Amino acid sequence: MRWNKYTLKTRTEAEDLVICALTDAGVEGVEIEDKVPLSEADKQQMFVDILPDGPADDGIAYLSFYLDEDADCGAVLGRVREELDALRMFTDIGEGTITESQTEDKDWINNWKEYFHQFYVDDILIIPSWEEVKKEDRSRMIIHIDPGTAFGTGMHETTQLCLRQLKKYVTPETELLDVGTGSGILSIAALKLGAKHAVGTDLDPCAISATRENLEANEIPEGAMDVMIGNIIDDPQVQQAAGFGRYDIVVANILAEVLLALTPVIVNQLKPGGIYITSGIIEEKEEAVVRAVKAVGFEIVEVTHQNDWVSVCARKL
Repeated sequence: MRWNKYTLKTRTEAEDLVICALTDAGVEGVEIEDKVPLSEADKQQMFVDILPDGPADDGIAYLSFYLDEDADCGAVLGRVREELDALRMFTDIGEGTITESQTEDKDWINNWKEYFHQFYVDDILIIPSWEEVKKEDRSRMIIHIDPGTAFGTGMHETTQLCLRQLKKYVTPETELLDVGTGSGILSIAALKLGAKHAVGTDLDPCAISATRENLEANEIPEGAMDVMIGNIIDDPQVQQAAGFGRYDIVVANILAEVLLALTPVIVNQLKPGGIYITSGIIEEKEEAVVRAVKAVGFEIVEVTHQNDWVSVCARKL
């Protein structure tokens, strides 16, 4: 079977949001091409000793998806364009142009598994279902993650920054709100650290099945985490369902532009003294996020860095 390949030109900073929009439009699986340099953690997942230097990052990303010849490609593309138009209202996605080509049959959904292997975040082992836990690792905290079509394997610096902050602040009484939960990795980590309960919100319907599967894989008890789909920034129903003044910790690992809109809203979900953990922030956006956090009355507790990424941790006064 031949497949139609569609390649969308966007900005690297908007990759995750655009992929979410593609998923909402019915696209299953996206291939990413950009010039973002590999981190040391990325390099450790590859089976070569020395990697050649790549071209300089130009801020451009190409996102490709595939539709078989029997699919109603016109309808899917129509939905894709509608989702992109909606996305442009609150973030810069760049050109957003789509080009078409053809390619041969492949298992696009599962081929990525060849490149995702177990790894460590400090003393935490993160491992997919298709790999075995080594004997020497059985005493570690182990998080089983199969990201599927939702985001969040834990390999990215932003997720690791959040994990380290959760280790500092989670207690047995913690009620956690995880904005942009994706695969559920941060909520699962918090629950394994002893949190009482977690609520995840996401724009991507795939987050429901992904988190459910990952909760089961980690033997998290039924009812320990709830997931709702919707935009907590501007949807009063989602805000009401999540609850006001309820959370000891809110964690949001999303783009800086989204954090600027989220922060004035999410302050209402936190208890007095509650901790607000943010990441997904490139260094150039650090000051903007810090200003936004201070503007709604948060006290900055700590700003941490990993490579070019930043986490801002604050407390509600």
